[in-house]
Amino acid sequence: MITSRLRTVVSVTRAPFFVAEIIPVLVGTMVAWRAGYFRADLFVLTLIGMICVNAALNMSNDYFDHLSGNDEANQEPTPFSGGSRTIQNGVLAPRQVLMWSLFFYLMATLIGLYLAWARGLFILWVGLAGILMAFFHNAPPVRLYYLAPGVGELAIGLGSGPLVVLGSYYVQTQSVSWEALWVSVPIGLLVTAILYGNEFPDYWADRSVGKKTLPAVLGQERAAWGYAGIILGAFLVTLAGIAAGVLPYALLLVLPTLALALRSIRGMMRDHSNTERLVPALATTIQLDVAFGMLVCLSYVVARLIG
Repeated sequence: MITSRLRTVVSVTRAPFFVAEIIPVLVGTMVAWRAGYFRADLFVLTLIGMICVNAALNMSNDYFDHLSGNDEANQEPTPFSGGSRTIQNGVLAPRQVLMWSLFFYLMATLIGLYLAWARGLFILWVGLAGILMAFFHNAPPVRLYYLAPGVGELAIGLGSGPLVVLGSYYVQTQSVSWEALWVSVPIGLLVTAILYGNEFPDYWADRSVGKKTLPAVLGQERAAWGYAGIILGAFLVTLAGIAAGVLPYALLLVLPTLALALRSIRGMMRDHSNTERLVPALATTIQLDVAFGMLVCLSYVVARLIG
């Protein structure tokens, strides 16, 4: 019984995708740690808060994609795209999904308010921006994904990159830095690449409801070049930061992940219109994000040790 319920929670919240928020929190905290700031209690609260936001985002997206008919129109769901299928498979009723998403948004808000009280109002504005972008991804009246091509992807990049990394850094240091901002960009780009890649299997469903994802607007073949640009951009931004002296040389440790990047790009360029064959490339994108993020964290350990 307990195992079955745990599997349901993991499925409904899409827990494996929590990595999209865990990695940025770790990176922001490690940049602060290298500068001599670290409080474990603040780190844990920040991490729980961001996991709550991610769970809420996944569930509210399920609810509003159900209302629009998007998930029902999706005939090619994968482990990475097409929503959790919680509503479609009768695991939870639509209203239950909405209520649980609001619960997680509330928990994230309460944690954010405490951190803002304890550490400064910057956290309030960062948290508010993040929660609004998460909820209004697909929720009316804003519905970011329906406004214009690229708006939804940009919101994910900002929300999972600069907002989370800078917010996590600020919680520890009560300040912001160019270094934290710069390193947040490749982190945000790789999270965007996960989402962007997952939009390819949703191509026909998104077009049927007027969702303006870049693959739906540009077509899968042209959009595949954007996927390659996003991933390679993460490496170029990192190298530029090192060359400019903003990021430590230790970040060169991320370069071995270029092999994963090229593998995922080759898969996307070859199989962008074949959902079944594209799945391995989508899995590799997640692996790339995790490996890159963890090596960034390791780089900051090395940078602090060698001065």
